[in-house]
Amino acid sequence: MKVLGIESTAHTFGVSIIDNKKVLSNHKAVYTTEQGGMIPYEVSEHHYDNFMRIIKESLKKAGISLSEIELISFSQSPGIGNTLRVGAVVARSLAVNLNIPIIGVNHCIAHLEIGNMVFPECKDPVLLYVSGANTQIIAFEANRYRIFGETLDMGVGNFIDSFARYIGLGFPGGPKIEKLASQSKNYIKIPYCVKGMDVNFGGILTNLKQKYKKKTYKTEDLCYSLQETIFAMLTEVSERAMAHCSKNELLLGGGVACNKRLQEMCEIMCKQRGAKLYVPENQFLVDNPAMIAWLGFIKYRSGIRQKIEDTKIQPYLRTDEVEVIWR
Repeated sequence: MKVLGIESTAHTFGVSIIDNKKVLSNHKAVYTTEQGGMIPYEVSEHHYDNFMRIIKESLKKAGISLSEIELISFSQSPGIGNTLRVGAVVARSLAVNLNIPIIGVNHCIAHLEIGNMVFPECKDPVLLYVSGANTQIIAFEANRYRIFGETLDMGVGNFIDSFARYIGLGFPGGPKIEKLASQSKNYIKIPYCVKGMDVNFGGILTNLKQKYKKKTYKTEDLCYSLQETIFAMLTEVSERAMAHCSKNELLLGGGVACNKRLQEMCEIMCKQRGAKLYVPENQFLVDNPAMIAWLGFIKYRSGIRQKIEDTKIQPYLRTDEVEVIWR
């Protein structure tokens, strides 16, 4: 079955074509700035300006025509309302004009399911999902993907981007922070904020801004300390969730999971536990349309159907509110 997936939850507008488990194309346009962050209406304008080009490029890469598409899948939740709406309008238009089914999917769950597609041997993992707006430790229990730990304030990606903007690195800031951190081994003590299974980053951000403003610390040292602290926090709560759920697989998802230091910490922890770490390639870690197409496909294959009137966006729908009937 040939599925066209559309991703538009935040800074990325992407279109992927899959044929069962084979990813034929995975194209996207990403909103960036030299200063400041994401202003919703500007990001939605970016998506409107690029959606037709990305659809054409994805179809060309896949080597198929639009008339061969059998199912449309799109990110229905959660995300920025302005950008979700762009993807939903495009998806509905395609489905109506082609007279084919449409399926809306949960972006967070798509991050988990694409990992299961890439690693079929990964049967029942804990997912460390770390992106801009989302920081969740997820595992499947009792017909839902349950959240066993999460951020109490901002997502880890937004935290990193906020500090990056503060020191003039622009958006997105994660890769630039990682590069600066690699130039230091000098740890500066900053707050370590783990509360049971949850984490929070607001106080750490304030502390880092204060230290940077004093200009008594090197920027590289602050970036190194940032990574060492927050990634240790995330590794700790992931290990606690694995122990609590009696699971021996850890799957990474989300753009922040591209960070090599976070991967290294998780690998060390998993080896010490006798567990297995699964890290998809970067194109499947960051926001990507292939994961949307894949989740739409497995939902449709399980018998789930949607009418056009059921495809309204749901910007605030949580991971654990979705009943998982395809497993």
